[in-house]
Amino acid sequence: MESQAYYQQFERNVRIILDALAAGLELRTTSLETSLPIETYVLCEVLNQGAGQDFVLTATGVARLAEFQQQFMQHEGQTLAALERVLADKRGTMRTPEGRVLVKEMLIRRLEFFNEAARQVNVMRTQQSLGSPSQYEGVNK
Repeated sequence: MESQAYYQQFERNVRIILDALAAGLELRTTSLETSLPIETYVLCEVLNQGAGQDFVLTATGVARLAEFQQQFMQHEGQTLAALERVLADKRGTMRTPEGRVLVKEMLIRRLEFFNEAARQVNVMRTQQSLGSPSQYEGVNK
């Protein structure tokens, strides 16, 4: 099952993204600068509403991901068990501004996002290490 693979890689994917940010990878010219904080917030809402967790984010921007990881690591066993419960539950729903949605589906979409974001960050780091010019430098010329 594809969602199981995303789940198994989740911690690794978050670590890849945070390591790249710590190494100075610039996200300003990518959609990740906007989508990463939003997806982190939605993931916390899924875990809070759908799995009874207690994630509270106070940071803004991409710093939200580091704050999430810190809280995740403090309660890693509980959070992983909650993720597994959500993935096993075929009927659980949660309330969103758009209506009621399946918690499992919301979680799978977040896991897919972090998988794709980690892949994109790896590509960007490879380009950076090869000396490719930054995207934003060409725009300002």
